[in-house]
Amino acid sequence: MLVVFAVILAALVLFALEPVPIDITAIGVMVTLMLLGPVTTALADAGLLAAPVAPVTAEQGISGFASQATITVLAMFVLSAGVQRTGVVQILGRKIAAFTGDSESRQLGAIIGVVSPISGFINNTAAVAILLPMVTDLAHEGKTSPSKLLMPLSFASMFGGTLTLIGTSTNILASEIASRPEFLGRPFGMFEFTALGAVVGVAGVAYLMTVGRWLTPERIEPREDLTEEFEMADYLTEVVVREDSPIVGDTVQSALQETDFDVDLVQLIRGEEVFLEPLGPKTIQAGDIFAIRTDRDTLVELLDAEGLDLLPDVTVDEDELEQAERGQNLVEVVIAPGSFLVSESLASTNFRQRYDATVLAVRRGPELVRKRMDRMQLRVGDTLLVQATGDSIDRLNNNRNFIVAQEVERPEYRESKIPVAVGLILSVVGVAALTPVPIVVAALAGALGMVLTGCLKPTEVYDAVQWDVIFLLAGVIPLGIALEATGGADLLAELLVASSGTLPVLGVLALMYAVTAVLTNIVSNNAAVVLMVPVAADAAVQLGASVFAFILAVTFAASTAFMTPVGYQTNLFVYGPGGYRFTDYLKVGAPLQLVFTVVTTLGIAVLYGVTP
Repeated sequence: MLVVFAVILAALVLFALEPVPIDITAIGVMVTLMLLGPVTTALADAGLLAAPVAPVTAEQGISGFASQATITVLAMFVLSAGVQRTGVVQILGRKIAAFTGDSESRQLGAIIGVVSPISGFINNTAAVAILLPMVTDLAHEGKTSPSKLLMPLSFASMFGGTLTLIGTSTNILASEIASRPEFLGRPFGMFEFTALGAVVGVAGVAYLMTVGRWLTPERIEPREDLTEEFEMADYLTEVVVREDSPIVGDTVQSALQETDFDVDLVQLIRGEEVFLEPLGPKTIQAGDIFAIRTDRDTLVELLDAEGLDLLPDVTVDEDELEQAERGQNLVEVVIAPGSFLVSESLASTNFRQRYDATVLAVRRGPELVRKRMDRMQLRVGDTLLVQATGDSIDRLNNNRNFIVAQEVERPEYRESKIPVAVGLILSVVGVAALTPVPIVVAALAGALGMVLTGCLKPTEVYDAVQWDVIFLLAGVIPLGIALEATGGADLLAELLVASSGTLPVLGVLALMYAVTAVLTNIVSNNAAVVLMVPVAADAAVQLGASVFAFILAVTFAASTAFMTPVGYQTNLFVYGPGGYRFTDYLKVGAPLQLVFTVVTTLGIAVLYGVTP
């Protein structure tokens, strides 16, 4: 038990600090648990240990990969991608947004009204990724700060995900754990906690539209021009190549892109023509005008060294940067969870050449970086201000490593497949809810249907899956098994019950919710549910209370992490585009977490009872 507690403590520290991605930590936990048996057996045989320590067998260690929860979540990613490819969510969002105008109240109501129900039927992480561009555009068009809309988008997707079994990976995982014979002995039904989810949702909407709206900060001023939003006035300018410039006749790549100066060539203006990336092969001519990104001190050195003159009275704004195609050439791009760019830099990934795109600035929460960006180690949620051709933006938009935070005007949605995709989702829900067919079978059949009907191409299936989530699930499931098998869960339950003193059962239930919520905000939601469901079940048994009620409290607490940007993936999605500070989540999320503690606990007591 002590060994397992040590592994859990190490895992929690690594989950919280993230020196490596959390899915890698989860796999490390799985491997550690499996290695303990043979390693300690060898030490015991050598007389160095009194007895071997084997918390899990090899079969139990890899059981996460064969878990119904893991496979169901995988299938749900495919189903969500099939719906996304049809464009139905974007179309619905635009139609509703058309009625909002510049009223912040209507905008907020429309966003919450769209994302909450959608998150009950497709993965809520996917719902936020799909709707993020619509919300950002809505803010710009309505002259509303995106900060006022994006955090509510994330929060509403979380409590919307509690409406059904398939709304979040947390629900599916909790159902899988609950089905073990030592706990409930059965999985959750598709709509078993929908009534509670609706009650929680009403409370959440009421909070976000009133107190939450007042508490949510306006970190980014409402501006239509992205160069103003990223405060680029002192970093963008235009220069002209003089007749006597030493770089005349050189290629752009050899002359300026390989210089030691911290400068990026954004576009080339030659006569009536405007060129974007790739600029490297072009030969520089006298009279060429370059739009460049650099700071003022570097600009002075650059002008002297390269024979350039500053163009006076020129403002390099969004219109100037989009004159190449008279269309959308400037966008915000968010680094998505699971992106290969995480922990890499623009230089190490060869970003500019790989995507024919120029990064003008990086926003990390409230911090704006507009110089020396090439070596900056990127994180999930970082927002890049990118200038590129329409084709390059399309490629970024179709790449699961990124979320383009504006509606791209040229996406190839398969609108003719909307009835098919929606029908497949409803069929999966109906079959799982009304027939003996397990949810994992229904979800896999639906995923296969998405491919066979042409909603998804076969080559898109693997890109649809967030593999970091799959490996996270597979890695942490053995940790819960080890905690239960060694008696650790029972001990933690005893400590929790003892520490609650004279609290009634309802008070202990609220305490269980609160402990899980705090844990979820520090580590991942899936890790929290794996650790806390066994503890909740054992605590319920010791109190003579309803095991279902206690497991449900843990499930809802692990599905709603409002107090930190790292507690839930959707919070990270909006962290950069909203310009939030870490403490903003605590300021807005802590009162909501307290409201949910009370509402969920009372809701469980009224709807399901807290005694068997």
